[in-house]
Amino acid sequence: MPVVPLIVLPEDEWRSRVEVHEMRVDERVAGHRWRAERGIAHPVDDFLWQYYRFRPADLRRWHPGHGVVLAGNASDVLTRPDYHRVEGGVALDSAAVLERRASTVRRSRDLLTAVMSRPGRYGCFGMHEWAMVHGAGERRHPLPLRLGQRETDRVVEELGARCTHVDAYRFFTPSGRPLNDRALTREDQLAYEQPGCLHANMDLYRIAYKLSPLVDSGLVFECFELARAIRDLDMAASPYDVSGFGIAPVPVETAAGRATYVTAQRAFQQRAEPLRRRLLTAVDGLLTPQAVDPLSN
Repeated sequence: MPVVPLIVLPEDEWRSRVEVHEMRVDERVAGHRWRAERGIAHPVDDFLWQYYRFRPADLRRWHPGHGVVLAGNASDVLTRPDYHRVEGGVALDSAAVLERRASTVRRSRDLLTAVMSRPGRYGCFGMHEWAMVHGAGERRHPLPLRLGQRETDRVVEELGARCTHVDAYRFFTPSGRPLNDRALTREDQLAYEQPGCLHANMDLYRIAYKLSPLVDSGLVFECFELARAIRDLDMAASPYDVSGFGIAPVPVETAAGRATYVTAQRAFQQRAEPLRRRLLTAVDGLLTPQAVDPLSN
């Protein structure tokens, strides 16, 4: 017996969504494209394109997500990989995609669930970026240090580091790693990742685009917007001088700066929570029985 499709979008509706999505992305990445064409570096903005392996063209390409039928003339969509004809139109072949991405989807569910199971921690004060330059002869970013090397080292040595994010910890310098309150490995990521961490919330973007095209492009873009906003705070609270990029420092070496950082950290956690829930709902929908291809006969 055929399974009833979850959502059917009339052609005028889904084409309108395509247009709106492309306009939003074009507006958001215009500065990056302008600089890229001229070979101009931007250490704050470039991070999202260098660290996260999702190109502007990928972000711009609209997908409806799992369980959506595009009605009308969707022949242009049908030329893309992993789309097929179904009753009433064209849809993503979710079963084919999930067959290749099963481990990614399950890992995403495990990570999302683990982070949502614990409260946020707010005592790190952004010292991860400071531990990345502790005692460094060379730095990841070609930017001056606001306080100079000696004072930067002193600050992180006195405050210590309480980083819970393995993908930040792995960039600590050899002398910076012992300053963290624990050693972190990939194997114990699910045990320590927590929702107050800026980078855990930035990485919702990574989870979203790795699930694409199984999740809708609007959700991927919202996660991108969150990551971009967090990036500004991450660099504002770093030891680097980013004033030349229009970013005022958050001086976490002071009590007032640390209070500002924590307030922003809590706000980003609140903003990330509904995105994390939406991603988990999408993943659960993919992994429930009969959900891998609700449009097939």
